[in-house]
Amino acid sequence: IFTGKANCPYYAKAELLADYLQTNLPNFRVHKITQHPDEWEQWLHGICETNGWEHSQSPIIWRELLDRGGKGQLLGGLDDFLEYAQQYYAITSMMLSEEMLDIAEENLQTHLEIVKEDEEIKSLIKPMQIWITSASVPTCYHLIPLLANGEVFGMTTEISIHLLDTDQFKEILCSIVMEAEDMAFPLLRSISEHTKIDKAFIDADIIIVLDDVPLNLEVQSLENYIREVGEICQVYAPLIEKNAKSEVKVISSGKTFANLKATMLRTYGPSIRPENIIAIATSWESAAKAMLARKLNMNTAGVKDVIVWGNITGSNYIDLSHAKLYGYDCAIWGPANFQRPLLNMIYDSECIHSEFLSAQSTLSSRVSRCTGMLPAHAVATVLRYWYHGSPSEEIISVGILSEGQFCVPEGIIFSMPVRFQNGNWEVMTGLEINETTQKVLERLSHELVQEKLIALKEINEMHPYEAE
Repeated sequence: IFTGKANCPYYAKAELLADYLQTNLPNFRVHKITQHPDEWEQWLHGICETNGWEHSQSPIIWRELLDRGGKGQLLGGLDDFLEYAQQYYAITSMMLSEEMLDIAEENLQTHLEIVKEDEEIKSLIKPMQIWITSASVPTCYHLIPLLANGEVFGMTTEISIHLLDTDQFKEILCSIVMEAEDMAFPLLRSISEHTKIDKAFIDADIIIVLDDVPLNLEVQSLENYIREVGEICQVYAPLIEKNAKSEVKVISSGKTFANLKATMLRTYGPSIRPENIIAIATSWESAAKAMLARKLNMNTAGVKDVIVWGNITGSNYIDLSHAKLYGYDCAIWGPANFQRPLLNMIYDSECIHSEFLSAQSTLSSRVSRCTGMLPAHAVATVLRYWYHGSPSEEIISVGILSEGQFCVPEGIIFSMPVRFQNGNWEVMTGLEINETTQKVLERLSHELVQEKLIALKEINEMHPYEAE
C-alpha cells in the first residue's frame, strides 16, 4: 500500500517503482492512496494512530499480510522501499530529481481533476432529504423502514434521513442509525443523527414533526401545555424558513396538538407555503374503520370514506354519512369495485351512529396508546398519496389550513376531506353535509380558534418584544 502527498517527489518515485514491479512480477499487487497536500498531515496521523505506527513524512508504505484490509506491516518511507525492492527483487530506481519533481506536479494536477470529477458525479446524486423531529419516539423507529423500502417515494428515489432530537436522546439516535445501516436498504443513501438545533432542516424536502407534549391536567393547566407547543414551533419555524428548501413539505403528527403544531408552524413561518403544511388524521381514520369492520364482521380494508373533521388529536367528529363498504357479505354482490353505502347496510343506522359516537372515547384511547406502527403507517400512507396520488374517488382526511371551506373560519388547521392528485391536494368541497354535521363543525372550529388564540397570547406574554 503506497500513500503520500499528491505533490511529493518521493511519493512519485516510490509509486513508479511499484508500478514497474507490478507489471513485471506475477504476484506483486499495488494499491495507491493519494492525498491532497492540505489533508496529508491529518490523514497520516490517523492511520499511524490506528495501526500503532510512528512515521512523519511522505510517502508511507506498508504491506498487508492478507488481502487488502489484513494486518499491516510498516515498511517505512522511500528509502525503506528502495532497500526492500533491492533485497527481495534486485531492482532499484534510477529516477533523477528533475523527473521526480515533474511527475509530482503531474500527480497533483491529476489528483485535483479526479477530486473535481468525483464531486461532479456526487452532485448529480440528489437524494430526497427527510428530517424527523423528536426522532427517539417509537413512531420514528417504525417509520424508517416504510420510508426506505421504496413504496412511499418509488423504487428509483434515493433518500437521506436526518434524525433530530436533544442531547439526552443521542444514544438512542445512534442506535437507530446503526440498525438502519445494518438493514442495507438499497434506496437509503444515508441516515444521521443531529442534536444541534441551529443546524436543523438543512436542504430539507420533507419535515416530519413528531414532537408531543404529554397531557396531565392534574400537573399543569391546558394553557401551559399549549404554550409549550407554541414555543417548540417558534423555534422550528424560522429554521425551516432559513435552512429548508422553498418547496419543503411539513407534516405534523403525534398524539397531542397535531392541528395546533401545524397552525403555529404556519404562524411563525409565514414564508412556508401554506398548502405544504398538513396534519395527519389517517390514524383516526384507520382505527374508526377497524371498529366498524369488527361491528360488521368484515375486512377492515373494505371500509372506505370515513371522514375525520376538526381537531385530529382533540375534539373531532367521525362522519359516517359518506362511508362505503366494498366486498361486504350482503344480498347484492358485484365486481371488486362494487360498493354500498355503509348506513344503508345497517338496519338501524341511527343506532350505530349514536353507538359509534359514544365509542369515540374508546377510539381516542386506542389511538393514543398506539406504540408506533399505526402513526408510522399513517405518515407513510399520506406521503405516498402526496407524491403519487390517492386512490381514485377515495376520501382522505387531512388537517389543512382552512380557506373558509364548509364555513370553517380561515387561518386554522382543520381536518377535512381531501383528494391527492399530481403532487397536490384539493378539498372535496362538493360533498354534501347535513345540518347536524354543520353545527358540529361550528363547535369544533370555535375550539380550534380558541386554542390558537391561547397559544399566541401565552407566547406574546412571555416574549413581548418579539411579538412587537
